[in-house]
This record gives sequence, C-alpha cells and structure tokens, in this order.
Amino acid sequence: MLAVVQTGWKLKTTIVIPTYNEAENLPKLAAALFALPLPELSLLVVDDNSPDGTGQIAEELCQQYPGRVSVMHRAGKQGLGTAYIQGFHKAIEQGAEAIGQMDADFSHPVEKVLELVKTLETCDVVLGSRYVPGGSLDERWPFWRKALSGFGNFYARTILGMSLRDVTGGFKLWRRETLQGMPLERVRSNGYIFQVEMSYVATKLGYKFKEIPIYFADRRWGQSKMSFRIQVEAALRVWQLAKMYRDLGR
Repeated sequence: MLAVVQTGWKLKTTIVIPTYNEAENLPKLAAALFALPLPELSLLVVDDNSPDGTGQIAEELCQQYPGRVSVMHRAGKQGLGTAYIQGFHKAIEQGAEAIGQMDADFSHPVEKVLELVKTLETCDVVLGSRYVPGGSLDERWPFWRKALSGFGNFYARTILGMSLRDVTGGFKLWRRETLQGMPLERVRSNGYIFQVEMSYVATKLGYKFKEIPIYFADRRWGQSKMSFRIQVEAALRVWQLAKMYRDLGR
C-alpha cells in the first residue's frame, strides 16, 4: 500500500511538536533541527496555552526562522492526541508531503531525523524505535523504570497482535497520503496511548512500517508530562482499541 510521492532530501517535511511548558527546550530544539541539511524542513508548534510563555516563544521563532515555523495556539491543556490530530490536518493543509511527530524535550535524537526522512522513501511510516537491535533507553534510568517501559510496550503489542517492536514510540514520520488514508476522526486517545492507537490503525490498514534504532534519552530541561492517570488510560484503552477497529482491514 506504498504511496508514491516525491522522494529524496527535497521532500517537504513538517515536524509537529505539541508543547506545554517547554520554554527552555523549544528554542534549542528549533536551532538543532534547522542545523540539519534539510532545507525543506519546517516546524508546526501546537501550544496548549503554556503558563511559562512557550506560545510567545514559538511566535518569536516564527520571526527568527521566517517561513519555517508556524504556531497553533489552543485555549488550554487539551492533551497530546488532539494536538497531534489538529497538527496533522494543519500540516497537510500547508502542503507538507511528510509529517513528523517529535517530543520537545530532546528525548528523541535530533540527528535521527535525517535517517527518518531517507527511510521514508521505502515505506509509508518510519518509526524511531527503542526496541529493535541497536535501540536503547537512557542509561541513567533505574531498572524499574526500564522494566515498566518495556512491559507497557510488550503489553500493548501482545494484546493487539502487532509485529512492531516499539508500539508506544512517539518519534515517527508519516507520508501525507498515509495520514489522509486513515480515519483520524475516529482516533480518541489523548494521552500517550495515542501513539499505540495510531500505529494500530495504520497496521490494520496495511501500511508499511520501518523501524530504525534510536537512543531514547531522558528530558534535559523541564518536567515530564507522564502521570498515573495517563498510565491507567493506556492500560484500559488497549483493550478498547481491539474492539473499536475490528471493521478495519487491508
């Protein structure tokens, strides 16, 4: 089901970055991304009215990098899933041929964006994976945290019968046509289980994934958004997904 679009290093690519209190990270991340040899790369910041002024910083980045940064301001903290869905629609509207997902906290290695772009030439979705050979988690994480992350991933992929190794991963690059072919209006998950739902829908529709290994680092600045409520949502939502998408096929 591989879509045919313009390929190579000139692929028009937009990275969607949801933000909530990422004032310390966002300027550094923008500088690092725009230092890559990808002249067609742009950023779309979806800010949930961050109290620390992240939205205003994003506006300043629009002036600093004219034509390469745009911002969506939302009224309040509405969640990761809706931020990405709205960002995907906006990126497609702006003409992006490839649409990326990336955390603002430097957990995802910026230099791997180059490999994501190149790999997308041969698939519909490319995923930066912690659980394929060569991938790993932050070496400073305690054993229990690594075990919890690994179990959550195993739990979701086993229940849903997915062959992907990193179903909870949020470092992805999608072809425009892939997202357009997915029923995004049905995606309801709004915490980190959103990553699982998107990957599950794509695999049910027969889209071709490739996973590249990444080192997943702990955030450098700011506070994690993970909470007990988000973890509970993820555990329960996995079972619901299997029922919700029984009608989808290749």
